Amino acid sequence: MSIITISRGSYSHGKEVAEALADKLHYDCLSREIMVETSDQFKIPEKKLLRAMHDAPTAFEWFNHDQERLVHFFRSTFLSHMAQGNIVYHGLAGHFFLQNISHVLKVRIIADMEDRVKEETTREKCSAHDALKKLQLDDKERRKWSLHLYGKDTWDSRLYDIMLCVDSLTVDDAVELLAQTAQKKQFQATEASLAELKQRMLCANILAEVYQTSSSAKVRFVNNNSIELTDTDGPLKTDKIARKDFSSQMKELYHIEDVLYKEPLHPFKGHINTFYNVDVQ
Repeated sequence: MSIITISRGSYSHGKEVAEALADKLHYDCLSREIMVETSDQFKIPEKKLLRAMHDAPTAFEWFNHDQERLVHFFRSTFLSHMAQGNIVYHGLAGHFFLQNISHVLKVRIIADMEDRVKEETTREKCSAHDALKKLQLDDKERRKWSLHLYGKDTWDSRLYDIMLCVDSLTVDDAVELLAQTAQKKQFQATEASLAELKQRMLCANILAEVYQTSSSAKVRFVNNNSIELTDTDGPLKTDKIARKDFSSQMKELYHIEDVLYKEPLHPFKGHINTFYNVDVQ
């Protein structure tokens, strides 16, 4: 029960490698499907979600946590699928969400820029100059996105178990090499790695629920089967009934024992009417 994530740039043959590898191993192959499902589940336009998962945030998005909220929604859907195992994923951000899960083989596929430009011009019917500019911008945005959200560069080899250049290697060569690597003992699921992935999935699912009402909250497991929320805002910060209802919902949905709140309740006391004592007569 293994998982393989393939990080790739546009037109680097990563999609072909992923699909052929999944076919060889009889695994499911996922990419855009996660985006579509997240869009449907959380009622977010797919274009908006794609931009949140690909482009660095604007100053406004950074200030109001909008991009962070959308990324958490995507992460929830993604991890729910990954927990099922036997998957090759070649979409956005998978290698970030599955760091330190031992039964995940994290792969980076790269290709020569000249070959990528040729692919772009053929498929998009554009000039070589326009293709090069588009590819360079795409690579730049992906790097800015990962640096902003995770402080890591997508091109950093330390994020991956293996990096392959589909240049001297063919797609078939890459598939054969990755299929052999995926069967190695260190990439097989263990009880501990499955438990870690399950807990990470539960945290992501709960945080996605929290983010629908509280845009800055954080979630962590305590005492194995309870969760603690910190930095809440909105109703979960001010409303006792909202906290009670949310706790009941989480217990029912995810069978957790208790929901704890690190910060005490801060009831909303309304605003002060600064003109209350002004004599207008």
